Amino acid sequence: MTGLLRLSWVQPEDLVGHELRQAEQDGRDTTAVRARWLAAGGMLAPPRAGASPAPRPELRTLAEALLDELAMLPSPSADDEPTDWPSVVAACPEWPAPHPAGTAPRPAGPSVRDADGHPSAGAARPAVDEHALHAAWLGRAVGCLLGKPVEKLPLHAIRDIGRATGNWPLTTWFTARGLPAELAAAHPWNRRSAATSLAENIDGMPEDDDLNHPLLALVLLRRHGRAFTTAQLGALWLDELPAGRTFTAERVAYRNLLSGIEPPLTATFRNPFREWIGAAIRADAHGWTNPGDPAAAAEQAYRDAVLTHTANGVYSAMFTAAAIAAAAGGTADVHEAIAAGLTVVPPRSRLARAVRFGVRAARAEADFDRAVDLVHAAYGSYHWVHALPNAALLAAALTHADGDFTGSICRAVSGGLDTDSNGATAGSLTGLLAGHPDRLPDRWTAPLKNRLSTSVAGFDGTGFDALARLTLKEALRP
Repeated sequence: MTGLLRLSWVQPEDLVGHELRQAEQDGRDTTAVRARWLAAGGMLAPPRAGASPAPRPELRTLAEALLDELAMLPSPSADDEPTDWPSVVAACPEWPAPHPAGTAPRPAGPSVRDADGHPSAGAARPAVDEHALHAAWLGRAVGCLLGKPVEKLPLHAIRDIGRATGNWPLTTWFTARGLPAELAAAHPWNRRSAATSLAENIDGMPEDDDLNHPLLALVLLRRHGRAFTTAQLGALWLDELPAGRTFTAERVAYRNLLSGIEPPLTATFRNPFREWIGAAIRADAHGWTNPGDPAAAAEQAYRDAVLTHTANGVYSAMFTAAAIAAAAGGTADVHEAIAAGLTVVPPRSRLARAVRFGVRAARAEADFDRAVDLVHAAYGSYHWVHALPNAALLAAALTHADGDFTGSICRAVSGGLDTDSNGATAGSLTGLLAGHPDRLPDRWTAPLKNRLSTSVAGFDGTGFDALARLTLKEALRP
C-alpha cells in the first residue's frame, strides 16, 4: 500500500480554507460555504503553513465545488481594486508620464561624494549603469540570504533569537553560535535554509525563488524583448522552471497551465493566493531595465504579474517595479522612489493604504520595533505571505532606514513576515541607490563569493557582475 502524496499549495482540500479567508478579507459573504465545509469535516486555513496536516482526498470533490462557488461571490472591493489594465490606469490620477518613444537611459556620470566617499546628501546620482545593477543584484541576494533562516518564524521568535545572540537590533547575519538550546528547540530555523544561510556556513548564494524569478525575467526579456506577452512568460516557465521550485500562486498557475488553462485565467482558477507576495518578487528586473520610467516598469510588471495574481497581488508587483525604476533613474532618493511606486497603484486600494500606513508608522516611531508592532497590529489577520502586510512592512523599513543599505535590509528582515522576500526587495532598491558594489559593506558581499546557485538552466554558478552586464543590455535595448 502506498502512502498519500502531499502536494502543498494545490490540493483542493487545502485551498478551501485559504479561499475562505481571502473571500472574507474581500468582504464576500462566506457564511453558507463555510458552514458546509466545516460540517463535512473540512479545515480552515492553517495560520502559517500552506497545507493542512495530511491530504484529505475524500473531501476533494466537495472542495472543488466550493472553490468554484466562492469564486462566484461578488466582492464589494472590486470597483476600488480592478485588475484589467485600462481600469488600473484609469484609477491612478497621478499615473507617471512615460519616456518619449525611442529614448534610452541617459549615460552615467560622476556623482557628488562627501569626504568619506559616500554620496552627499541631496547629490544627484548617475542613471543606472553596470555598477549600480551589480550592486542591485548583490543587494537582492544579500537581503534574501539574511532573511532565509528565519522565514516562517513568528516575530517574537526572530526577536528572541536576535537578542540571545547579541544581534538586536539586527546588524549582521543570523548565527546558531551562542543560541541557547531551549530557544533553538522552540524556534527551529527554516529547515531548507539553515545549512546555507547562517553566518557560519554561508558559501555563495544558495538557490531561492527570490533570485530564480529575477533570472527568469531576464531570460524573458532577452528572448522576447519589452513587448513580451503573459503567455510567453507562461511558456518560459514550462520550459525553464521546475514545478517544485514554485510556491503559492505560482504553483497554482503552473498547475493551471499544465491543465490547458490560459492566462489570465491561470491567476483566478482555484487560486486563493492571487493577492499574496509572489508577483512582487518577480518585479525587480522590470524596474532595473526601465531606469527613470516608472510607467513602463509598472506595465511590464503587470504583464508578468497577471499570470498568477489579481488586484493587490498585481499592484504589489507594479509598486515594486515602479519604485525600483525611479531609483534606477539616478535622481530619486528612497522616499521619492516609494512615492513613484504609489503613482501606479489605485489610491483607494488596500495595497496603497498598506504602503501609506507603513510610511506613517516609520515616521511616527523612532524605535523601529514599535513601528513593526503597529504594522502587525493593523495587518495581523492576513497570512504572513500576503501582499498587504509585507507591503506595509517594506515601506516602513525603507522609510525608517532613509535609504541606507544595511539599515534597510535589517529592518525589513527584523519585521518578520516574508523575511527573505522583503529583505531581497529592500536590498535591490537600496543597492541601486548605493550605486556601486564597493559601497556595500564587505561583511555582506564577501560570503556570496560572486556565485549564485540556481536551477534556472545556464545560470548556475553565475557571478553577479555577469548578471549586471546582461541586465544592462536589456536596459539599453530600444
